[in-house]
Amino acid sequence: MDLYNQLSELGRRRAIFYPAFEIYGGVSGFNNYGPIGSLLKQNIEQKWRQRFVYREGMVELETTITMPEQVFLASGHVAHFTDIMTRCSQCGKVFRVDLLLNDLKIKSSEGLAPQAFDALIAKHGVNCPDCKGKLLPSEPFNLMFQTQIGSLDTKQIGYGRPEAGQGQFLDFKRLYAAAREKLPLGIAQIGRCVRNEIAPRKGPIRLREFTIIDYEIFFDPKDHSYPAIKLIQDQRLRILSASEQLAGSDTVKEVTVRDALAENVVGNEILCYFMAIAVTFLEELGIPFDKQRLREQLPDEKAHYSEQTFDQEVWLDRWGWTEVSGHAYRTDYDLRNHMTHSGEDLRVYKTFETPQNTIQITVKPIKESLIEDFGNRKADQILLLLSKSDLTIVARELQTKGFYELTGRYPVKLTATHLRIEEKRVEATGWYFIPHVVEPSFGIDRIVYATLEYAYSRKKKRIHLALPRDIAPIKAMIYPLVSRDGLPDIATHVYRSLLDEGFVVRYDSSGSIGRRYARADEIGVPICITIDYQSVEDNTVTLRDLYTWTQVRTAVPDLVDLLQKYYRKKCEFTDLGELL
Repeated sequence: MDLYNQLSELGRRRAIFYPAFEIYGGVSGFNNYGPIGSLLKQNIEQKWRQRFVYREGMVELETTITMPEQVFLASGHVAHFTDIMTRCSQCGKVFRVDLLLNDLKIKSSEGLAPQAFDALIAKHGVNCPDCKGKLLPSEPFNLMFQTQIGSLDTKQIGYGRPEAGQGQFLDFKRLYAAAREKLPLGIAQIGRCVRNEIAPRKGPIRLREFTIIDYEIFFDPKDHSYPAIKLIQDQRLRILSASEQLAGSDTVKEVTVRDALAENVVGNEILCYFMAIAVTFLEELGIPFDKQRLREQLPDEKAHYSEQTFDQEVWLDRWGWTEVSGHAYRTDYDLRNHMTHSGEDLRVYKTFETPQNTIQITVKPIKESLIEDFGNRKADQILLLLSKSDLTIVARELQTKGFYELTGRYPVKLTATHLRIEEKRVEATGWYFIPHVVEPSFGIDRIVYATLEYAYSRKKKRIHLALPRDIAPIKAMIYPLVSRDGLPDIATHVYRSLLDEGFVVRYDSSGSIGRRYARADEIGVPICITIDYQSVEDNTVTLRDLYTWTQVRTAVPDLVDLLQKYYRKKCEFTDLGELL
């Protein structure tokens, strides 16, 4: 068995992770976490919060999974959140085209148009890999799960969210006010998302329901500096740039954070900072630095909202380089579109330290022309939406495209016959702007799996899951050597005292000590505490280390304080007692 199969077998047997709906044969793209897996996942999420939210002075929220159609019309997901699929003309099996081609070592990218995929299929003579039947023409498939909100008389279309970030954009105005109108403002959300994947065949790597962390960092587009970057400017990053890929190379270059910014490899300081701490975060989960890379997405891969995006990839035994997080500079795309669709003013105002001479742009609607082309009622709605639009963007698009498109309930294209642009130099005390956004986004299920893969090994033919101690699901196992002679009483006291201090611990009195140690090793328990006959005499216990199998002897009254220090990484295992 390859490593994935070994982990899957362990996951089923020890109820870490396994396919959902097993008694009904399962459905691809759905996984469950058992008691050990759910604890591990929670610990990784909490570690992420501690590093990315609390230490950065940012905030977290929780929003709904089901959202009305208007949200995804504004965000572009209805139009753009698609993959390209094909179907076998004989057996009817469905394939996601880019993954099918990549499996056959035919270079492609998910951003290609259906016609381009069909050209590659024809060029390389690709047929159905199962029955060798002819593949039908490729076509886009929207990945969102559609639902109905409300009863028959009030129903409207809704969707299960394919990402968590839209909640932050919709609530930005309220949260910005609550944060005392300070930028940059980071708003995180950890939650469930759904995507109707075309053909999920990669276990926990490609799921139809999964947990995502979307972290939206709002900032002044004229100032993307981040003071904390001074603390990590010498940290090294392994970057595969878009220019290297376009030149046909997959050479990863190691650069410092300082050089990545100075050489414009990464074009945004906030983007670079959070990419760097994402690398450190994975290292702390046990994924080595040299098994990670930051791959810049090519122009035809980037999402419709992205100016620059990097995928944080890790090397997995079966699937090679696999994305576990994405870091995108989304500009003002989301807020601008929600502002246009909803009519809500989502701009912020920033006061200059001293008044500045600036160009004031005025876009004056030509009302007679609007009424003539769109009618009185629609003209009034257009005037209302224009009053809440970013006039700089209106002017820019009129000048570059020849029109400005108002989307939403009344979609129209406005041209120079409808709008007149005027500019004048004024002394301003501040300016209105739509904040720009950097989004680090993490696939928690993939990170959980990658953590398990790098923790998994065999030691003396036994499974050894060396999870980092701070994310280990169970912190200690309590073992009375025998179930008599007062040993269970001491074991129960130790067990209860650790529970009372918030430790996740388990009591196990069945089987030989060797078998109990083996069971603990399989689920990554850092410390096993054995109560033996010496415990009755001097109130000490034996502690056994997961990582080295070293043992020390420790007094029971000292256990709580010592374990608290150990799990806070204030000491090492050999500091916990007298070495045996």
